[in-house]
Amino acid sequence: MRSISLAKDDAEHLVPEPWRSMFRQIANSFAEGDFQLCDNAIEGVAPVDVTLADFFRESVRSYGDDLAPLNDATWERSFYRWMDGYWQFLVDLTTEQEPVSDLALHAKLDEKTGQLQLASVHVP
Repeated sequence: MRSISLAKDDAEHLVPEPWRSMFRQIANSFAEGDFQLCDNAIEGVAPVDVTLADFFRESVRSYGDDLAPLNDATWERSFYRWMDGYWQFLVDLTTEQEPVSDLALHAKLDEKTGQLQLASVHVP
């Protein structure tokens, strides 16, 4: 994924198609209950420790609806932006009841390592 150029400015940008595929894989794993990505290792995504995975799981449980694979409408609201050393991604998740929910996945892409680190799942 490092070959996909991302903007380094102060603006919010829509998530490019190659990155959408990666986020779809992450959302599919989450929808299957695999918040640690144990069963579905995804190239370019840092391992998720058990404490963080439990936080993701609890955030979804507290939201009150099960996750589903990402609906295409999510890309109308999901974005990334440059944050001085890394890109911050905010991807709205899909639930069983909402094609685009208020629950979002927050992730950072480190400029040096090129690895995506999942940071949080919560309502911003």
